[in-house]
Amino acid sequence: MSALKIHNTLTKQKETFVPINKGEVNLYVCGMTVYDFCHIGHARVMVVFDVVSRYLKYLGYNVKYVRNITDIDDKIITRSIESGEDFKQLTKRFIDEMHQDEASLNVLSPDIEPLATDSMEAIITMIEQLIANDNAYVGPNNDVYYCVESFENYGQLSGRKLDDMNAGERVDVDSSKRNPFDFVLWKSAKPDEPSWSSPWGNGRPGWHIECSAMATCCLGNHFDIHGGGMDLQFPHHENEIAQSEAATGEKYVNTWMHNGFVRIDDEKMSKSLGNFFTVRDVLKKYRGEEIRFFVLSSHYRSPLNYSDDQLNESRSALERLYTALRDVTPVKNEVKSTYIEQFENAMNDDFNSAKAIAVLFECANELNKLKHTQPEQAAKTAADLLTMAEPLGLLSQDPDLFLKSMAGQDASISNEEIEAQINQRLEAKANKNWSLADQIRDSLKEQGVILEDKGPETTWRRG
Repeated sequence: MSALKIHNTLTKQKETFVPINKGEVNLYVCGMTVYDFCHIGHARVMVVFDVVSRYLKYLGYNVKYVRNITDIDDKIITRSIESGEDFKQLTKRFIDEMHQDEASLNVLSPDIEPLATDSMEAIITMIEQLIANDNAYVGPNNDVYYCVESFENYGQLSGRKLDDMNAGERVDVDSSKRNPFDFVLWKSAKPDEPSWSSPWGNGRPGWHIECSAMATCCLGNHFDIHGGGMDLQFPHHENEIAQSEAATGEKYVNTWMHNGFVRIDDEKMSKSLGNFFTVRDVLKKYRGEEIRFFVLSSHYRSPLNYSDDQLNESRSALERLYTALRDVTPVKNEVKSTYIEQFENAMNDDFNSAKAIAVLFECANELNKLKHTQPEQAAKTAADLLTMAEPLGLLSQDPDLFLKSMAGQDASISNEEIEAQINQRLEAKANKNWSLADQIRDSLKEQGVILEDKGPETTWRRG
């Protein structure tokens, strides 16, 4: 088996992964800002890093996975005011909705899920340290700002240099800042907004400092992997590095991972552009596993083009895999198969789930050939297929139940009605009424039900 290599955004190259502490991996991922339902872009972050965590565990690492929740920021306050709902009630409601979406996508809960509002003491302590180190200052408006010029390596993650950036075009000019690219660490309170007491007066933290405080509190000053969407690379993650390393004097993160955008009609999917689909809406038409398969069908760093055609292909692909597993009782293979080796080589190449899924189909094709000729080998091949699917979070359902489920949409015909018509067809065949038997089969097919005759028995699935 090849060694695990991960593309590190910091160095712009694939690197052999070596954890800080042997056998242990500390992983932090920027989570959701909870003021609305999760969209497919959020689903990609959830699924991608769920697979990263699962596969690291598959390799035998003891993984501590932290994914934060941002439960106070400008968008949350604005939505709270618009809806007339207390911000705590608002965020609690959307945290619950987020967890429901996760469960639908078979995303495992992170080990720790810190809230920004529960981390105020750590946030204030880090800001105090930055001020003491001359990396931050209190502005004339009583906001606290990070001084980007005080950090020599600012821009190391994104490749941007302060001297090369046109401040007038990229940021709003704020007379309270010493440099237009200085960013806020603590915002002084405005009337009727949520606030917390601090040495600089009542206020609330800036977004960037929240993640630095939560990550270091949960995982220490220096940890293995930090992940998130590509849109967070600058300025959020750049600012995280600057403030964390300036406060602690230690390297913040060894490996940075960023997943690509979800795109609609060649545009990035986002709430600001108004071209997004919520997970909840997509689940009305598609199973959670179909959405998950769709996400994993492309390499995590590549753009993911959303369309019904792509999701329909994911549905058909899963049906093929589950059909291969149908009527086979897996028996663990004591010898690592060629399929397992190919799967591990794919995943060890920067978590290449698309290539890994191709191996699953090769295994499923072999399983279909063996089912009726070599049942003992078929049982081992089925076990190999499930072994590979588990770290991807796929094929965890009973094959028969999956193939007979309603695929996320209202079925025109119930399972009971299907079974009744199959019995009528079997009776027609027994009476050699082939015309009626064909008529029933064709009628069911028009309603999305596929019959499969196996000797005297008939199985079915929704297609």
